[in-house]
Amino acid sequence: MHYTYLLECADQTFYCGWTNDLRKRITAHNAGCGAKYTRSRRPVRLVYYETFSTKSEAMRREAAIKRLKRKEKEALIEGQKEKGSNGQA
Repeated sequence: MHYTYLLECADQTFYCGWTNDLRKRITAHNAGCGAKYTRSRRPVRLVYYETFSTKSEAMRREAAIKRLKRKEKEALIEGQKEKGSNGQA
């Protein structure tokens, strides 16, 4: 299983990435071993994720989400909340 995810950083910014082990990746981000962007913005919180069967699908979706404006990312998060998922893996 592959995931595309959105984190909310301590400074209220969003970070988007992909992984094949969501829990391990979030732990790495919070330990300062994740992306350079999140190191100085800890703690981070998982607010949105999608699952994919292939790495290439997850990476394509990551690229698409990164092109979204903040309001559009917020709408994704709200839409997931309305569907009953709490954004936690």
